[in-house]
Amino acid sequence: MPTINTTDGTEIFYKDWGPRDGQVVMFHHGWPLSADDWDGQMMAFVAKGYRVVAHDRRGHGRSSQAATGHDMDTYVADVVALTDALDLRDAVHIGHSTGGGEVARYVARAKPGRVAKAVLISAVAPIMVQSEANPDGVPLSVFDEIREQTATNRAQYFYDFTMPFFGYNRDGAEVKEGVRRNWWRQGMTGSVLAHTLGIKAFSETDFTDDLKAITVPTLVLHGEDDQIVPFAITGRKSAQIVPGAKLISYPGYPHGMPTTHADRINADLLAFVQG
Repeated sequence: MPTINTTDGTEIFYKDWGPRDGQVVMFHHGWPLSADDWDGQMMAFVAKGYRVVAHDRRGHGRSSQAATGHDMDTYVADVVALTDALDLRDAVHIGHSTGGGEVARYVARAKPGRVAKAVLISAVAPIMVQSEANPDGVPLSVFDEIREQTATNRAQYFYDFTMPFFGYNRDGAEVKEGVRRNWWRQGMTGSVLAHTLGIKAFSETDFTDDLKAITVPTLVLHGEDDQIVPFAITGRKSAQIVPGAKLISYPGYPHGMPTTHADRINADLLAFVQG
């Protein structure tokens, strides 16, 4: 399997498809998944002649199950190590959920010439958790429950989690069992320790300064019926913070809209990348 080793010895798995001289589009997955969550987008873009790259975050998927480093700064350092190793330049970085936060921080701090554009999809930025400074956020008790269930009841909890993730709990939704099982498969491939510790990274990291520092063209995509990362406290705010960002929100779309509405999301992504 194609991998790189980080400075602390963690092995990071990645996919790298398409022509070496093609425009690079790199995808960053959400918690607790893997690069496989981007199959629908990677296949669409590689068919258009793009070079597509996606990695499994440390402790996720096929990357090694590191005991430490499950914080956003280390996640971004791993991305830097990978983009340096592959010498990815003028790349479009697309992140979903936790991966959206990862993209925001990476793009804000990237070396000159590394990034051409950024896309935040259903992203956790600017910050999820409720506090005095963020009174509309999600109460910490919600994330504590996710932590407890992940640590002690992961297999059943992950399977149940797919219902709100894909909006399958809404009246009239077409529930696709294969989609649910594929999400579960990705989650269960990773480390229970990494998944439990990583909850703090996506819920409590403040990306406000990162968003302010982004200078490349940025697209924000978010479903208005996102039950996992509520649109009003994340996508809407992020689009207001990133200088010149474009926002597309989708009435009725769930958190997992890159899967449930892949045709629409892929079309909007392609239009932005080509524009």
